[in-house]
Amino acid sequence: MVINIEVRLFATFREGREKKYFLRLLEGTSILDILKMLNIDEKEVSIMLLNGMDGESDRELSDGDVLSLFPPVGGG
Repeated sequence: MVINIEVRLFATFREGREKKYFLRLLEGTSILDILKMLNIDEKEVSIMLLNGMDGESDRELSDGDVLSLFPPVGGG
């Protein structure tokens, strides 16, 4: 089965990439699979929200999910 998800990238993750991706994927795809597709190292992700909830990268995605990825943000 095919699922449709939205991936939102923030801050430096947008460099050389789109702000949003609308992806059609096979059921069983995980967040880690998306990171690999976008060439983002899991260690570079500070906040990973799936439908607004924080959690692990091994979570499987479902139709209609929204994945938001944030790198560490510096401040002073």
